[in-house]
Amino acid sequence: MKDVLERYGQLLQEVDRWFSGCIRRHGDRIACGRGCSACCRGLFDITILDALYLRSGIDTLPEVVQRSLRLKALDRLAALTACNPSFVEPWTLNHIPEEEWEELMPEEDETPCLLLAEDGSCLAYDQRPMTCRLNGIPLFDTSGEALMDEWCTLNFRGVDVALLEDLRHPFLDLFAQELLLFRELTSRLLGEAINELDTFIPAAVVLDAGMIGTLRR
Repeated sequence: MKDVLERYGQLLQEVDRWFSGCIRRHGDRIACGRGCSACCRGLFDITILDALYLRSGIDTLPEVVQRSLRLKALDRLAALTACNPSFVEPWTLNHIPEEEWEELMPEEDETPCLLLAEDGSCLAYDQRPMTCRLNGIPLFDTSGEALMDEWCTLNFRGVDVALLEDLRHPFLDLFAQELLLFRELTSRLLGEAINELDTFIPAAVVLDAGMIGTLRR
């Protein structure tokens, strides 16, 4: 499993290089920066691959910080289970009808991410999920296809981003590579390659190897 996570880390670094390039070329149009945490609110689904990679970063934090995170995560998970009794350990989402996901992560939820430090930085920044790295800047594949129809309202104000070809990146190929890694991971852990298995960041905080074999799809 460690080798899959290492290869995933390399893929995430490619996203970071794209983001850094966007900052270099369009820094005057982008508000994103260290300490800005406007997007770090509420819950959003992440893959089990992301969860395990994130956990590898959490495990390097001081023990006192880890204990605090675990307590906060368990409190949040208990509240989510109270909201939807079928959301139980090991806290995967895919056995729950998608229309019920919205009850677990309503758009109006402004609860800060568990990993958000007091100074607005991320406690596990180098291992943060893919979606955290992609958030904020318009996503256009090199083909010109728009992959998201919204982004941070503080960025690219009054600009037709579709005309900015230097924002583009081979995202479709990148996502295909991510899927291959995900399938390899699930094949090893579950004995079956699957395409989707999601959870939340609070679950990643307390996820351990003993849970993996019982993951519910």
